[in-house]
Amino acid sequence: MLVINDLSVRIAGRLLIENASVRVPAGSRIGFVGRNGSGKSTLFNVITGEVAAEHGDVETPARWRIGRLAQEAPNGPESLIDVVLKADAERTRLLARAETEQDPHEIAEIQTRLADMGAYAAPARAAAILSGLGFSAADQDRPCSEFSGGWRMRVALAATLFAEPDLLLLDEPTNYLDLEGTLWLQDHLARYPRTMIVISHDRDLLDTSVEQIMSLENRKLTLDRGGYSDFERLRGERLLLDQKMVKKQEAQRKHIQAFIDRFKAKASKARQAQSRVKMLEKMAPISAVVSSDVLPIRIPEPDRLLSPPIVALDDVSVGYVPGQPVLKGLTLRIDNDDRIALLGSNGNGKSTLVKLIASRLAPFDGGVTRAPRLKIAYFAQHQLDELDSEGSVYDHVRKLLPDAAEAKVRAMAGSIGFSGENADKKVEKLSGGEKARLMLGLATFGGPHLLILDEPTNHLDIDSRAALIEAINEYPGATVLVSHDRHLLDACADRLWLVSGGKVTSFDGDLDDYRRRVLSDRDDGSDWSKPKRNGKTPRDSTQRNAPAPRRADSKPLRQRITRAEAEIARLTREIETLDAALTSGELFAREPAKAAAMAKTRAEHADALARAEEDWLAAGAALEAATG
Repeated sequence: MLVINDLSVRIAGRLLIENASVRVPAGSRIGFVGRNGSGKSTLFNVITGEVAAEHGDVETPARWRIGRLAQEAPNGPESLIDVVLKADAERTRLLARAETEQDPHEIAEIQTRLADMGAYAAPARAAAILSGLGFSAADQDRPCSEFSGGWRMRVALAATLFAEPDLLLLDEPTNYLDLEGTLWLQDHLARYPRTMIVISHDRDLLDTSVEQIMSLENRKLTLDRGGYSDFERLRGERLLLDQKMVKKQEAQRKHIQAFIDRFKAKASKARQAQSRVKMLEKMAPISAVVSSDVLPIRIPEPDRLLSPPIVALDDVSVGYVPGQPVLKGLTLRIDNDDRIALLGSNGNGKSTLVKLIASRLAPFDGGVTRAPRLKIAYFAQHQLDELDSEGSVYDHVRKLLPDAAEAKVRAMAGSIGFSGENADKKVEKLSGGEKARLMLGLATFGGPHLLILDEPTNHLDIDSRAALIEAINEYPGATVLVSHDRHLLDACADRLWLVSGGKVTSFDGDLDDYRRRVLSDRDDGSDWSKPKRNGKTPRDSTQRNAPAPRRADSKPLRQRITRAEAEIARLTREIETLDAALTSGELFAREPAKAAAMAKTRAEHADALARAEEDWLAAGAALEAATG
């Protein structure tokens, strides 16, 4: 069991964790959540002994092995499979001893221990993990140094998983994975046999791979059963309950204080007044849960929609080296209302395709037709490095509005989330999430007709991802998405394109079908991203047995359910925020017009919530009828 006892941690003078206590039973699979910068990674450092606590302690069983994803990617001449196998230090040590030991009794003990730990099956297990994370059999024998930093971080993750420590600590393990690797990892973690704590902003992972959620809010740790959706519901209930308790305590304190003020000067009541003074001193204030609302993300809409198609490809080949196309034979079209997600493992050409669509890459052959006056906004994670680290947010916005008045530039900065003094912050001082928000605001300036987002969520916490989903769904133009965040794709995409084997084809099915396909193919060791000998990739039994018309009919229903769920979550958050403001009677006395407007908005949101819930129920019933 992991025991965190009355723990307080301070970093650079800032108190991150205060008198926090939690007990984690052995074998628990826990998701660890909290706003960026709240101290989650710092707690991992305390558990591993890298950071000392100011007060309290962390207890683990004496023989527990603690495993944590390495901060630096492995890089050397060793093959990937050897790097992973060496992660099991005991196996490596015993195998070395077996080579040199002369004592028959010692040899017998070593061989018994190796057999007990499954040492000779370890290469197959290591290969399966590497395969699940996207490495082919040929890749696994290549030197680690031949791979890029992102791929080598996958090797580090594979080594950590292979070692199967008694306490596995993972900090954002999906950051370097594609959707396919993320789906495999979710399935693998859901079956992890020992204690696991994973920091993640991936809602899908937190709903499918863990049994409990540990949250760090207001410097306190809480542990709740269930996945993230259960935690979010409980957090909302706690917020409302705490607000009611705070209001009740304030009324009680006012009542006691009024008695003291009224009778403290009267001799006959002095003793009673004094007892109430002591009562007031002992009444510890209740700390209300602070809502973690974030600033909304706004994507400007285009002045007017263009005649479709806005982009059309006709038998296009494209790549980087002439004569060696990455993709070929592309005949595709994008219309104004398209919401397209690109599927396919890294290295198959998703980024090549979006660069072609965004005019960042010229075709080798074929024709590309774009609507006149088409505006394209292209956001990719690597663009964050292109920001001027010495420049401020204001400086970056000013470049887009060189002749505008000061007030207009600052208003623009405020519209993308940097109002007041925040507009003067230098880029080097911004968090990863703030940089992503700035880059998205700059990319979409002027109202694009087509929005291309390549891994937009890597630096965003859960609440910011929810804000991005809301912004995409409210944006009226076309959207092309590349992301390993399945929740984002589920909520925003209604068309799936599979980029595989040098081709781009429409995927027949939904993301549940795709998940089953990825896990089935990676479990049998095949490279599903490449065409099979008969030109087809086999589907699992669920897909083979399901009638094609029924699968096609269920797709829009699943999308309708996802959109309804996103709308219900958004309206619920906004109603909770309005309720928190309206519960204070002072607002009606101080600003009656504003209070009345908020009450009207609250009623409108309640009506909209009821309609969204009815739509969700109707879509669910229709889906059940369609799928039997």
